[in-house]
Amino acid sequence: MGDESINKIFAGKITSGVKLQTFQLAIINFVFEQLPNWRDDPDRSDVDSEPLLNPQLSNFLDCKARDNSPMFHFCHEEPQAINRTVDMAAKTTENMLIEAKLYTKYDPVLVFECKRLPAPEIKREKEYVSGKDPNKISGGIQRFKLGHHGAKHDLAAMIGYVQDESFNHWQDKINEWILELVKNPIGDSCNWNPTEILNMAKEDTSIGAVHYLSTHKRNGTVESEIEIHHLWVMMRN
Repeated sequence: MGDESINKIFAGKITSGVKLQTFQLAIINFVFEQLPNWRDDPDRSDVDSEPLLNPQLSNFLDCKARDNSPMFHFCHEEPQAINRTVDMAAKTTENMLIEAKLYTKYDPVLVFECKRLPAPEIKREKEYVSGKDPNKISGGIQRFKLGHHGAKHDLAAMIGYVQDESFNHWQDKINEWILELVKNPIGDSCNWNPTEILNMAKEDTSIGAVHYLSTHKRNGTVESEIEIHHLWVMMRN
């Protein structure tokens, strides 16, 4: 299924037969397009912290989805494995059969982890990728690799709130941190590979948004790879 299927998803015409990845990519495209609209919304309070930004974004996306994409909705925070919670999730608005699995309005189709760039404290500067303490799993990509987030999914997304510096700066930094972990893992059982760096998928400088893509091997009980779509918005645009 290609663009036609994605268009039908936006029109709310499919209840069965859609491929899971097609549905997930439709949601990712929707979020990418809406990120600048959320940032520029005159009704939005100008806040900086993740605990305030995340519910703002989730509420905005949920409202926009009702009008533009009635096949899915958004919720702020979703329980995951090991008493953890992911920042945001997208779910179907009605029962949908996707690749022989029935999804209801309670079942996440796509989960999101959200991070500020830069991190709020220097000691947490690398948390988009990984924390420093092997006993405290605080990194965004790290949580997906270990199956703490998205264990039931082979595709997930991360939102980057870019509050300083450029997109290129943060792509270079994050890739540098990943390559550092290849040589010097922190002892959390994550095995890192140079192929896990972020690569450009789509950039629109006119609206201050960029889409990167990375693929990661997972460790522990989850054997499949996970594809992560990194959707970043320039907050000072």
